[in-house]
Amino acid sequence: MSEQTKKRFITSDDLKKHNQPGDLWISIQGKVYDVSHWVKSHPGGEAAILNLAGQDVTDAFIAYHPGTAWRHLENLHNGYHVKDHHVSDVSRDYRRLAAEFSKRGLFDKKGHVTLYTLTCVAAMLAAVVYGVVACTSIWAHLISAVLLGLLWIQSAYVGHDSGHYNVTSTKPCNKLVQLLSGNCITGISIAWWKWTHNAHHISCNSLDHDPDLQHIPVLAVSSKFFKSMTSRFYGRKLTFDPLARFLISYQHWSFYPIMCVGRINLFIQTLLLLFSRRHVPDRALNIAGILVFWTWFPLLVSFLPNWQERIIFVFLSMAVTAIQHVQFCLNHFAADVYTGPPNGNDWFEKQTAGTLDISCRSYMDWFFGGLQFQLEHHLFPRLPRCHLRGVSPVVQELCKKHNLPYRSLSWWEANVWTLRTLRKAAVQARDVTNPVLENLLWEALNTHG
Repeated sequence: MSEQTKKRFITSDDLKKHNQPGDLWISIQGKVYDVSHWVKSHPGGEAAILNLAGQDVTDAFIAYHPGTAWRHLENLHNGYHVKDHHVSDVSRDYRRLAAEFSKRGLFDKKGHVTLYTLTCVAAMLAAVVYGVVACTSIWAHLISAVLLGLLWIQSAYVGHDSGHYNVTSTKPCNKLVQLLSGNCITGISIAWWKWTHNAHHISCNSLDHDPDLQHIPVLAVSSKFFKSMTSRFYGRKLTFDPLARFLISYQHWSFYPIMCVGRINLFIQTLLLLFSRRHVPDRALNIAGILVFWTWFPLLVSFLPNWQERIIFVFLSMAVTAIQHVQFCLNHFAADVYTGPPNGNDWFEKQTAGTLDISCRSYMDWFFGGLQFQLEHHLFPRLPRCHLRGVSPVVQELCKKHNLPYRSLSWWEANVWTLRTLRKAAVQARDVTNPVLENLLWEALNTHG
């Protein structure tokens, strides 16, 4: 009996039926895997698999997993193959490009970006401590606040990198870098970041699945939010009530002020997750790291001479990080959006539609953390940032070949596009004929249950 006749086959329609918790099947290169029980052990979190269950996930698997991950699949193979498995021309070219990058060793050549960045962060932190503790001039204190905001930005980029790939030679050291650059220095949990960020990558710009677009009641990038859609990520309704209508009606004016205090929301999100009933990997370590931050930061502020300077210092340091918050919004707010779960068969197309690049000179790469190449990062999230500029022309050619959008805007243009998107939704929110539901102020925190 031939190898072909021994195989058991199902159709893509049969595969789609296995997309509920407790019954989760996926296919990779035509082979079907039962991940129903393993999903809770998935290092990338449950959301990534739940969003793509019942589909072929080959492109997403290639994007987020190193070659060593393939050997773990066989234990999950349930013996079935997809009879009508088909690979699009776009996916075929994408996989060929990913294989080429792997062959060239790009995913392993990380350079010394992390070392240089952490050294810079340490130097800035030393300068901040000196400026606050040893200097009495208010100007020294203000400069220290600005430096603190800048080092938070750079430390966050290291946390981001270490969350996507190993920036060190060993996994334990990489985890240490995550906790240090995230929890201890910035006060934002790496566990919270992984939980939301992985879902964002998989469901890029899905209004009901991507948490990075769900900011009701303060911001909305689409009028579709005005129907009080249910967040499939948070598992609750995003209520468009009178408060949301009022705030969103002026969001194109309030956008930048909101970004200046946006860090407070990240602190709240961190605490809500770490003290929730959800499964949180390394919960104790994450809480310990947060305690480190909430020890040194208030202690540092206490050295300032009076409450007026302390308030100004805290506000200014957080306002500086608005640069980073704005950048993340520019990368997605004005891009194409959709509703519903991501589709594994058009994964590449969804990434190109849902992202915007920010053009800049190469000497500014450090300032943007490489994330100005947002499409390149979304297509190859494991690719160290030092290679993103180099692969950009190849990605542009691939998009051109398949008639897919590749949008690279200046910082100014990206801001204009984003404000235009927010203003359009603001005008639509003022429509008094659009009914709203009863106010639920707790939605402002995007609570996790």
